[in-house]
Amino acid sequence: MCKPRILLVAATTGYQVRSFDAAARQLGVELSLATDRCHILEDPWADRAIPVRFEDPAQSAVQVQGRFDGILAVGDRPALLAAHLAERLGMKFHGPAAVAACGDKHVSRELFAAAGLPTPAHCMLGVHDETFVDLAYPCVLKALHLSASRGVIRADDLGQFCAARDRIAAITREPHLQVETYIPGREFALEGLMRSGRLQCLAIFEKPDPLDGPFFEEAIYVTPPRESPAAQQAIVEATQRAVTALGLSDGPIHAEMRVNASGVWMLEVAARPIGGLCAQTLRFEPGALSLEALLLRHALGEDTLEFIREPQPSGVMMIPVPGHGILQSVEGVEQARAVPGIEDVVITAKLGEELIPLPEGASYPGFLFARADTADAVIDALRRSHAALSFSLTAKLKVLV
Repeated sequence: MCKPRILLVAATTGYQVRSFDAAARQLGVELSLATDRCHILEDPWADRAIPVRFEDPAQSAVQVQGRFDGILAVGDRPALLAAHLAERLGMKFHGPAAVAACGDKHVSRELFAAAGLPTPAHCMLGVHDETFVDLAYPCVLKALHLSASRGVIRADDLGQFCAARDRIAAITREPHLQVETYIPGREFALEGLMRSGRLQCLAIFEKPDPLDGPFFEEAIYVTPPRESPAAQQAIVEATQRAVTALGLSDGPIHAEMRVNASGVWMLEVAARPIGGLCAQTLRFEPGALSLEALLLRHALGEDTLEFIREPQPSGVMMIPVPGHGILQSVEGVEQARAVPGIEDVVITAKLGEELIPLPEGASYPGFLFARADTADAVIDALRRSHAALSFSLTAKLKVLV
């Protein structure tokens, strides 16, 4: 009997892809990788990766051949290619138009507004446009097509607005950016699965650190959040309305939102699972199932409604980038790991690697994981563990030509 076969679309064989590989082996699933970096990748499955190009997802989808029982994607650009592949090969996944809408901050804002969701005043602005928008300060300028907090800057006056506009233009080299009024409030994230347009909430994460700007570097995620059942239900309901507005139908989603006295304000929805190593903070019962294993089961068409997140509070800290420079050393790892409640300390940055903070940067130097009896204890453990770490950086030498 042939093993079920899943096509995983991803940009690298980094730690997140390896987590899917481990889950697939445990479930007896054959995993095939489609990537645009085949010439530099190791081959963790002793099989040739399928070459694709994320710059042209529709054309790449035509070139992929083979029998697959399901499809998953790691990352935003891979998700768009996966949507085209699923459409061509007859597999369940989000549609290409819906995934494309997720990746465009202006389009998604327009769809949220049309669906009646609370929406800030917003517009699309040319990076060289000297006719400034009539928005109240503070406002937030956003690169249209970057994920998470890359290219996102708050401006409190005209001078900051102009500086932010020029800085984002240098990061993206795109002709337009999104401008919207700043949304105050506490920030949350929802991890979910879509099946035929219906949302299954897997976890709601609280972000306990204020994200007021001017940059918006995420750090701690803790679940379950310290919110009432009614507040959590409001987040789920707003997310269902948002994914419906986007047209998402089948597969993982990761949604970000802010909550204040006026309600739940959606920030963005991605047609992919949570990034990096953050999924390690999630386990599902019965069977202590990982998020990756749950997503593989879902991709194969299995019913996942019986699985719920384990009751014990857990959390992850995406270690903040300590500055801009070349990483020389990391000290205090064992002390950080010894903090009660800490499950693991993973430093992913390599010595000699350039660390770049937001809004230009795209990665964190590592992750801290904790479990405890309460969300407060999880947060305290993560903060104490982080305080034990020390990063040594040196300035990057400029190359004169």
